[in-house]
Amino acid sequence: MEEKKFVNVRKEEFAIKQFVRRTFGKGKISSVKIEYTPVGEKIIVATHKPGWIIGKRGEKIAELTEVLKRRFKMENPHIEISEIMHPDFDAQLVADEIALSLERFGSLKYKAVSYKVLSRIKASGAAGAEIRVSGKLPSDRARSWRFTFGYLKKTGDASKVVDKAKSVAETKQGVIGIKVAILSPYAKIHDKIDINEDLMNQIKRNATFVEAVVEKKRKKK
Repeated sequence: MEEKKFVNVRKEEFAIKQFVRRTFGKGKISSVKIEYTPVGEKIIVATHKPGWIIGKRGEKIAELTEVLKRRFKMENPHIEISEIMHPDFDAQLVADEIALSLERFGSLKYKAVSYKVLSRIKASGAAGAEIRVSGKLPSDRARSWRFTFGYLKKTGDASKVVDKAKSVAETKQGVIGIKVAILSPYAKIHDKIDINEDLMNQIKRNATFVEAVVEKKRKKK
């Protein structure tokens, strides 16, 4: 019974997240998180357009709150906006942007759209990125294309800091899937070594110490 209750809660959470996404439209929201507090449910919406999501004098938030109470039987939902300061490093926003561009201009533009977005991510300072476009593409030989640059860890603990997301473009030619992975320059990688002045000074001190030890042993002999 406990397992069934847990599954039902997760299904309801998924339905709420999908509803919030559909309400504001593709490309407006990166993620939706639900937290349970003693005073009610807190729904955290991550977006790079907080003003558009909130609406004039908070009318959109108020309307969404009432719908959540009525449709999903939530007692006291509180919607909190989390602003994304660097949308070019958010994989979900980038994937949705590519999907919207393909829906607008057609699948023939998938290379131009992908290269343009990838160049912008690179210019913004990302350490690495990968875009995969697959599905009904205008090519007889290949049904999947990969666009990438920089450093992008795919295994181990370092891969956990890579932001990954998926989106779908519904074009006249058919459905196209988009996968995006981005390594932000602000991500902390444990095995990454920064060559700076402090590190160089430390290396010099260590080298001097080793030379002194070797010279001391040589004199003893």
